[in-house]
Amino acid sequence: MDSASPISIQQSLYPDPLPEASPKPSKKNFVTTLMESATIRTPSFKEDTYFISHLKPAEKKSLQELKEKLAASSEPTECSMWGIPLLNGDEKADVILLKFLRARDFRVLDSYNMLVKCLGWRKEFGADCVVEEDLGFKELEGVVAYMHGYDKEGHPICYNAYGVFRDKEMYERIFGDEEKLKKFLRWRVKVLERGIKLLHFKPGGINSIIQVTDLKDMPKRELRVASNHILSLFQDNYPEMVARKIFINVPWYFSVIYSMFSPFLTQRTKSKFVISREGNVTETLYKFIRPEDVPVQYGGLSRTSDLENGPPKPASESEFTVKGGERVNIQIEGIEAGATITWDIVVGGWDLEYSAEFVPNSEGSYTIAVEKQRKMGPSEEAVHNSFTSKEAGKMVLCVDNSASRRKKVAAYRYFVRKSTVV
Repeated sequence: MDSASPISIQQSLYPDPLPEASPKPSKKNFVTTLMESATIRTPSFKEDTYFISHLKPAEKKSLQELKEKLAASSEPTECSMWGIPLLNGDEKADVILLKFLRARDFRVLDSYNMLVKCLGWRKEFGADCVVEEDLGFKELEGVVAYMHGYDKEGHPICYNAYGVFRDKEMYERIFGDEEKLKKFLRWRVKVLERGIKLLHFKPGGINSIIQVTDLKDMPKRELRVASNHILSLFQDNYPEMVARKIFINVPWYFSVIYSMFSPFLTQRTKSKFVISREGNVTETLYKFIRPEDVPVQYGGLSRTSDLENGPPKPASESEFTVKGGERVNIQIEGIEAGATITWDIVVGGWDLEYSAEFVPNSEGSYTIAVEKQRKMGPSEEAVHNSFTSKEAGKMVLCVDNSASRRKKVAAYRYFVRKSTVV
């Protein structure tokens, strides 16, 4: 490791340090085989650039024919989506038209019919103004479906988690009758429309979002009707709006279902899917999202309050790994007397020891235990703490994984505010 790195790694003091997990070959059962087939193995989806110059001749022809067909049958004032006129012939309109064409494999008539139906639905539903409506559901905001941060490529991320509906009272309050279901669907469209407002609709820009769906505790039978409605609405009216679908906390039965239906999905569709079992959530999300953008409940550093204060500050040194049998010390040096250091640190799935101490530079001073060593449970969120030093020194954050065989991903960040006293 680079000598300038603030991270030092120590092997366990145990006489026989635990190695990396290397399970012995064993006979795999049917479910295990299906689970392995439904992990991250499909080539990752590559988003279309929407540059006209990148289209094949036949695709360019389909785009032109769709424009002509739309112009011949529509009133210009009524033909727009997300505030973008579709008949102006500019690049933003081309992005939207190409989404409908790709959804129907560039079949012009099918694309046209889909587009016309979508325009009609948006007008009837009032989709252009739904973002401004107060539909209630305050208890669902930031819990069931919500926009939160961006992935490493700049796509807005929509998180979905329906585990709260295992509570029968909550389920009845939201889905108790047809009117309640309609109101919920309207709210769910509102969340998606918020995300779409963040898109560029520009060739080479960010033109789709990321969907992260948490399947933990999801009552699949009770939510079947709502799920089918949501899926149908999104498929019919928001084509090519999702660059990647990440499923986390996936139970074994989901993998069985996916494996059964996988042969019937196109390679393009399958390349958008990322499937992660419980225990691999943080590691999976870190592949696509920076730790400072991952919500704390999923092993990241981002809290809702952070977003209210503007874009997240980058994580210092960002990610690191803690191997089985190792103890990692993060040393933050150069802290002046009177300065205040604030830090966040998280380990995916924790289940290890954590402590923090301040070590003064002066040889005659004592080390201060800022946070005594304690066992961090698997479900605990990121640590957030601060300390004001009375003398110059360094902060040492210790993550002790010596009692485990499993490698874990982790991240931290810190900010130092110097004393204003002269």
